[in-house]
Formats: sequence, structure tokens, C-alpha cells
Amino acid sequence: MAIRVRLRQILEQKGISQRELGRITGLRASTINHLCSDNVDRVYLETLELVCKKLDIRIEELIEID
Repeated sequence: MAIRVRLRQILEQKGISQRELGRITGLRASTINHLCSDNVDRVYLETLELVCKKLDIRIEELIEID
């Protein structure tokens, strides 16, 4: 089972840059870059919750399970 974070695609759909997401969430650029990469191997649930809250999306939209 593969789990993927779809943050890059969601940001593109919403027209929000990684830098802008960092500004509204307070997350470091390296954290956001990691979440937007294809090689996300670990992430804190609190981080996902914060991203979902600030982007006004559900966790089911952010996480994809194959």
C-alpha cells in the first residue's frame, strides 16, 4: 500500500505558492518542500492538520492511498 501527499497538486489547483503556504501556516520552507516532493516518508499529523485547516480542505483530499 502506497500513501501519497497531494500537496503540490492542491497548491497548483488553488493558485497558492509554497512560499505563501509557509507564510499562512508558519511552517518552514524545507517542511513544505518535503511535503510537495514525491518522496514523503514521514510527516507529523499536526502538520497535516494545520495544512488542511489553512487550505480549507479535508484530510481525504490531501492524502491518497494506492
